Amino acid sequence: MTTEKLRRFLAAHGNSQTFLEQEVKGLLRELGIAVPSGVFIPAGEPVPSPHSLLFPLVAKAALPGVASKNDIGGVRLGIRDAAELSVAVAELEKIPVAAGVLVEEMARPGVEVIVGGAVDPQFGPIVMFGLGGLFVELFRDVAFAMAPLDRRAARRLVEATKGAVVLRGYRGKPPVDMESLLSVVVAVSELIGSGFIEEIDLNPVELYPDGALVVDAKMKRRSQESW
Repeated sequence: MTTEKLRRFLAAHGNSQTFLEQEVKGLLRELGIAVPSGVFIPAGEPVPSPHSLLFPLVAKAALPGVASKNDIGGVRLGIRDAAELSVAVAELEKIPVAAGVLVEEMARPGVEVIVGGAVDPQFGPIVMFGLGGLFVELFRDVAFAMAPLDRRAARRLVEATKGAVVLRGYRGKPPVDMESLLSVVVAVSELIGSGFIEEIDLNPVELYPDGALVVDAKMKRRSQESW
C-alpha cells in the first residue's frame, strides 16, 4: 500500500529530485501520519482570508533543495494575528528561489524524536531513530536497522536507544503514544525500503500521550541509475 501511494506521488511530481515540505507532508498524511494543519501560499499570491488555522502560527519559506530553512532566516515562529502573518509571508517571499510560504499551526511541545532513512552504499536501505534535542546533538543516541521494518522490529529499534526510557514516562511525565510512533517508523522504513527514495528526514517528530505529529519533513528521490 505504501509503495503504491509513493508511486502515485512520484508520478505526480515529474522528474523532481527533492520535494517541498508541504509535498512530503501531503504524502505522509495520505499514509495516515499526522502533520500540522496548514496552508501553502504560492509566491505572489495573497494570504487567504479568512483561513481556518488557529493562532499562533509558524510560517516557513518553501525552498527547493535547501537543507535548513533556519540557516537562511526562512522561518517565522509565534505569529499571533493576521497582521503579523502578512508581514511574515511578505518577508519570506523575498528569499531568492522561494516557491511560496507554508503556514501552519504551531505544534504543542512534546517529546522530540527524529526518524529518518537513507540508502547506504554497503548495506542498502536503512532506517534511523533517535531522541531529539540534546540526546542526538550531544550524546549521538541513535539506532539503525535495515529497512523495511514491521512493528515488532520498529519497537526493537526504538528501544535500542538509551533515551527510550523517556518515552515510557520519566519523572512523573506520562508515557508517549508508542503505537503512533511505531506507525511513523514503519512508514519511513517502507518509503526508504521501496527503492525509489534516497533520503527521508522527519525532524522533529513531536510525541504526545495521545499521538505523534511530524513537524518538519524532507525527502529526496533516488536517481533511476541507482535502481
